[in-house]
Formats: sequence, C-alpha cells, structure tokens
Amino acid sequence: MITDSTLRVRDLDVEVVRKAIKNLHVAVYPPDGHVRVAAPEYLDDAAVRLAVIDKLAWIRRQRRALRSQPRQSRREMVNGESHYVWGIRYRLQVEERADARPDVHLTKRNTLLLVVGPNADRDSREKVLTDWHRQQLRMAAEPRIRDWAEQLDVEVRDWRIRKMRTKWGSCNPEAGRVWINVELAKKGPQCLNYIILHELLHLVERQHSARFEKLLDVAMPEWRTHREELYRLPLGHEEWPLRGASYARGERPVTTSKAG
Repeated sequence: MITDSTLRVRDLDVEVVRKAIKNLHVAVYPPDGHVRVAAPEYLDDAAVRLAVIDKLAWIRRQRRALRSQPRQSRREMVNGESHYVWGIRYRLQVEERADARPDVHLTKRNTLLLVVGPNADRDSREKVLTDWHRQQLRMAAEPRIRDWAEQLDVEVRDWRIRKMRTKWGSCNPEAGRVWINVELAKKGPQCLNYIILHELLHLVERQHSARFEKLLDVAMPEWRTHREELYRLPLGHEEWPLRGASYARGERPVTTSKAG
C-alpha cells in the first residue's frame, strides 16, 4: 500500500510517500529542488518531520546546487545556431537532401554540417545530432576507460552512454557498471578524461571520502581544475515533469537514506 501526503517543515513543502520499505529515504529532485520522502508505512508524520529536520542542512545544500546549475537554452536546430563539439564552438548549417542518409560533418570553417531528409522537423534534426555525439563520445571514451581500468586495476564489466539531467557520470560498484553523459561530447576532452577517472575510482572507493580525493590526487593532480571547468559549463536544456508527477528512473534525484 502507498499513501501520499504533504508536510510543511520549516519553509519547505515535503512530499511524503509511504511504502512497504524498511528505511526512510530523502530525495531532492531537479530542477528546483522539490523534496520527496519515501517512508516506511509505520512511521507517523512526527517521525518523518524529525527525519527531515535532521537532514535540513543537507537538503538546503542540494537545493542550492540544483538551482545554480547552468542550463543551455533550447536549441532550435536552425542555420547559424551555436553548437559545441569537444569544447569548440561551431555554427550549424542544415542541408536537406533527399538522396543522402542523415549525417553530421565538421568543416574547416568551424561549421557543423547537419544533413537531414526533406522537411525534417526540429526533433528529428536533434536526434541525428545527438546520435552523432554519442558515436563521437563512444570512440573517445573506449580507450580512456580501458587505460584507466588497467592503471587502477579495476574491472569495468559494462559501460554505457546516456543523456543524464543532473550528472556528468555515475557508477554502480556492485554491477561494475559506469554511465557517461552524452553531453560530455560537447565539452573539452580533459573533462571526459576526468569523469571517466572519477567514476572508475568508485570501483576502488565508493564514497567521496578523503581516501577518494587522495586517489584522485595521485592519478590526476590537476583534477580540481577539470572539475571546476565542468561546474562552469552548462548541461543541456531539459523539459521537466510538473511537481507531483511521476519521475522517470533516469531523472537522477539526489538521495540520502536514514534507518526507520
């Protein structure tokens, strides 16, 4: 059984979802920091309120981070629009050709040539470009993942590319799986290298602990510079569900757990 309610905790409206679970989970959702609590069915409102108050400092930090994260405006996929490939700015040129398959080419004039079929709409054009970015990222990431895995003496059982709304990468240490944000194909190569190292290090040290930072220092002394560059760079434009709607699995809330 699942029941929903809303609690007012200090200046926050907190959505509470009660489930047949053992532990209480607090999640902060993008883009505006909506707070949702998944609580065991036996916990009353007073207990949930105390748990949220205990996490208020953490919740406020996550809300500030989400709200300050830069975002690109929606790309209209029209001639003259700016697009980035490996940190370099290109001007988009769209060519509609009935006799050619959809493709992307970089020219010497810093032009990104997008070849599409006649009357291709905005979403179709964007898909062609995103698929091309995915191909570029896969070719660049594969040797870096192999090299870092060998250097760190870890096993990457699986790695994948996907569009992520709030993170540049993620790692599941139990499965030995790494995810990389397709948006990294738009950033400098050093950013990709840092993210791959960062995620693979979670196969050695799961937490962002002092040991984790020491391992980063040894493997990549300049990692803080690359991290700051990523903080300055915007993630892609996204459409977000209305508050209270169901969130998809890939929307990556920031979460923490507390025993019930």
